[in-house]
Amino acid sequence: MTRSPESPHALLREVTRRYARAQRVLADCCGGTTSTQCHLLVELGRSGPLPPVELGERLGLEKSWVSRAIDGLARQGVVRKVANPRDARSVLVELTSAGRARVDALESTLDAHASRLLARLAPRDRAQVERSLEMLLHALREDEGHHAAAPSTIAGGR
Repeated sequence: MTRSPESPHALLREVTRRYARAQRVLADCCGGTTSTQCHLLVELGRSGPLPPVELGERLGLEKSWVSRAIDGLARQGVVRKVANPRDARSVLVELTSAGRARVDALESTLDAHASRLLARLAPRDRAQVERSLEMLLHALREDEGHHAAAPSTIAGGR
């Protein structure tokens, strides 16, 4: 079935694509880090210290990618590994003060971008968009357990 460019499906994909691209460009303020490292920093900023395995699971990254990214960030002095008080066999990765400053700067830049976009809308439209985004976020959170099946349906070709 061919969908018009204005269909909700196509609109969601196009908005997501354009917004993610703009955010990636703006995330260059992440200060000499790779995209993967930037995602790790932001997740640590949101959640606090995490074991590397959990950090990888949250971001959908393989263990080797996470390990390399953490090592690079540690060399930059923005994260450190500390003993895990709940499991002596593992470590936690946490932000240093320099890492917290980098995450704060990134969040400030990305928030300013979102504010500029939303400011282009009339107040009533902005309120409607914000409510729609809240509803979409809720739906995405509910759907997180179901998205793992998506690749097999695509590959299987319905």
